[in-house]
Amino acid sequence: MIGQEIHDLAKRLWHIDRSITGEGVRESLRVLKDLIPPLKIKQLKTGTKVFDWEIPKEWKIKRAYIICPNGEKICEFSKNNLHLVGYSQPFRGTLSLNQLDKHLHSLPDQPDAIPYITSYYKERWGFCISHNQRKTLVEGDYKILIDSNLIDGVLNYGEILIPGKSKKEIFLSSYICHPSMANNELSGPTVLTFICKWLLENKSNFYSYRIVFIPETIGAIAYLSLNLNEMKSRVTAGYNISCVGDDRAYSFLPSRNGMTLSDKVARHVLQHTDKSFVTYKWTDRGSDERQYCAPGIDLPVASIMRTKYGEYPEYHTSLDDLECVVTPRGLDGGYWALRRAITLLESNFIYKVTNLCEPNMGRRGLYPTLSTKESNINVRTMMNFLTYCDGQHDLLSIANILEVPAWNLYKIAATLEMHNLIARMPLD
Repeated sequence: MIGQEIHDLAKRLWHIDRSITGEGVRESLRVLKDLIPPLKIKQLKTGTKVFDWEIPKEWKIKRAYIICPNGEKICEFSKNNLHLVGYSQPFRGTLSLNQLDKHLHSLPDQPDAIPYITSYYKERWGFCISHNQRKTLVEGDYKILIDSNLIDGVLNYGEILIPGKSKKEIFLSSYICHPSMANNELSGPTVLTFICKWLLENKSNFYSYRIVFIPETIGAIAYLSLNLNEMKSRVTAGYNISCVGDDRAYSFLPSRNGMTLSDKVARHVLQHTDKSFVTYKWTDRGSDERQYCAPGIDLPVASIMRTKYGEYPEYHTSLDDLECVVTPRGLDGGYWALRRAITLLESNFIYKVTNLCEPNMGRRGLYPTLSTKESNINVRTMMNFLTYCDGQHDLLSIANILEVPAWNLYKIAATLEMHNLIARMPLD
């Protein structure tokens, strides 16, 4: 089960201190590069203009903690990197409990969870703490240390371009900017890494592939600002890959258009993977599809997920872990849903018959000599497929008409093409 290998990679990445910039992002990208060597690690300098935004300062964090009046050290960043509000500015001092309380964040409804909080674009500092621990804090003096720095540095991202027979591209994107959370962070880049490995091993890809590992939001905006014209002319389909690691549900979030090839393929794959999959609306968006499908950008990018971000109780907390939430089985399901979608994109051509009326299948050995229930079903599926090979229908639309998984037609199409009974035509 490939899910176990993906889970092992997630464990390697778990304790790395990631944010939208910094050494944690670089270290994580280096780990991925070990598995997919063609990955290029790129950078943009602080202050670089990217559409309406600027690349922010780079955040460097060494250590952070609070020392209680009794000498106990709590909220140690080194023990759990969710304890510190992301991008906290440096601070050293002594505060009363009342003063400190203004800088603490907890979740009364999830009293054992440490929340995930960030402040990328406004300088402040703070700590995240379980609500149960927060309730134990007593009056007195608290010593605070946040050994951090905001400097003119760089924003890093990873990119890999895999050439295929066509210059038309499939675009795959995941983000690599959150600290230790499993489904909302690590499931995406780890599953995408193994999708990458599979694509690199396949030397007969029809499409070219543009694959990125970026900081969420600012990374997508930056990447589009550099590559938009080329992407608009080449990208045929794409998926934003996030929250693909739990084993509770399958989910689909459409592109803004809602009827792109990406949308049609995702719906078909999930319908034949888990009929109870959850369909969301574009207005339920929340990840980098916001940028890829923005007006004027209009890339055909949809999302295939397990349980969607924001829809599971552990989301954006320390409870989003690699034991209870993300499992090898869940990652395996996420991987295969995406791989089936990509394989369908690779296999989705328009076909046209080369003969008038039904061809003589018997003399080509395409009718079974022994009639069984299974062989009769196979022959009927083949002839039904053939009758829609009219130069107007692609394989996906035929699969939908026949109400069968598209992958049940791959061998049929290949066999008919081999016998010169159908001719392949590109979608364009």
